Amino acid sequence: MIRTIKVMLIPNNRQKTRMFQYAGAARYAYNWTLDMERANYENGGKFIFDADLRRVFTQHKAEPGKGWLFTISNNVTKQAIKDACEAFKRFFRKEAAFPRFKSRKRSRPSFYQDPVKLKFTETHVKVEGFTSSKRKNRQKLNWIRLAEHGRIPVDVKYYNPRFTFDGLNWWVSVGVDFPDSDATPQGDGIGIDLGLKDLAILSDGTKYANINKSRKARKLEKKKRRLQRSGSRSYEKNKKKGNYCKTSNVTKKEKKLLRVHHKLTNIRTNYAQQITTGITKREPSFVCMEDLNVSGMTSNRHLSKAVQQQSFRDFRRIMEYKCAWNNIRFAAADRFFPSSKLCCQCGAIKSNLTLRERIYRCECCGNVIDRDFQAALNLKAYGEAAL
Repeated sequence: MIRTIKVMLIPNNRQKTRMFQYAGAARYAYNWTLDMERANYENGGKFIFDADLRRVFTQHKAEPGKGWLFTISNNVTKQAIKDACEAFKRFFRKEAAFPRFKSRKRSRPSFYQDPVKLKFTETHVKVEGFTSSKRKNRQKLNWIRLAEHGRIPVDVKYYNPRFTFDGLNWWVSVGVDFPDSDATPQGDGIGIDLGLKDLAILSDGTKYANINKSRKARKLEKKKRRLQRSGSRSYEKNKKKGNYCKTSNVTKKEKKLLRVHHKLTNIRTNYAQQITTGITKREPSFVCMEDLNVSGMTSNRHLSKAVQQQSFRDFRRIMEYKCAWNNIRFAAADRFFPSSKLCCQCGAIKSNLTLRERIYRCECCGNVIDRDFQAALNLKAYGEAAL
């Protein structure tokens, strides 16, 4: 099984410059490919495969003013052309929208590396082509320091290595092949109901509180709102002739805001990772969750912010791949399955159940139970029937 490992980098200024140059070249090759494919598509031509486009791009690099592309590793632009062609293929298969050009301001800087030429040690990663000099002092430019030591295995086969910039730090992500789990968990199955009052309620009665209600998260949210308002006032103050002027102070405030936003995201992601790890360590025979319509839930303006902060989709994604790692069967209940409205004792459905009613009272058998706990019990029964 291939698992992806992501580690933060600690580059020096020269290495940061080279990485931004590589990301710019990848964006240029991607946009050039889209331009070629779109022009050909609008003229009624057939799809151009990436092998043909790479040959044309080699000739394009020899044109006047394009010599800077020769200072970039060939694998960076080659993979960018492949990515653009794959985007068109997904459009033709009706799996995605029509591909769009990558913006220098809005797109995330990233580039690909050849896994054969990529090397890892306990503390550093070697990038291809930062310098071609064989001098030892120049060769140091190719080696970038890792923030976490010993996280990525050494001397193994790597898959799809990517370098990305999140606005503050550079990261390297690489796929590594790990042996599949042979053990078959024999524990009792678990149903998981996700909610706003508590993040997750399990069928065994365990509740995981909403991390967004903690003191640290609320303090960061307050700081985030203040920085947003301060940045907005700075933009309005520096408005000239109807256009916004971005000053150095505005840039500083945006970086502060980005740091706070990253802290909040990391708190929520770490909490979801801890919960899912704790669930898989119980070795349940299966895990059943509901297929929530998150986009429909966010249409409610009173609940949209709370729904977005809970990150239901990320929680399910993490739970799915951790179940696959540990050989635990995963079941997703149908979106229209009435997990909260279905009585767990008599099977009656209370169609007029509102969000304000936190306690479920069955009119047929008199069952009185917490609605979220009952939903978890119903999801567990659904998983037993489905699997």
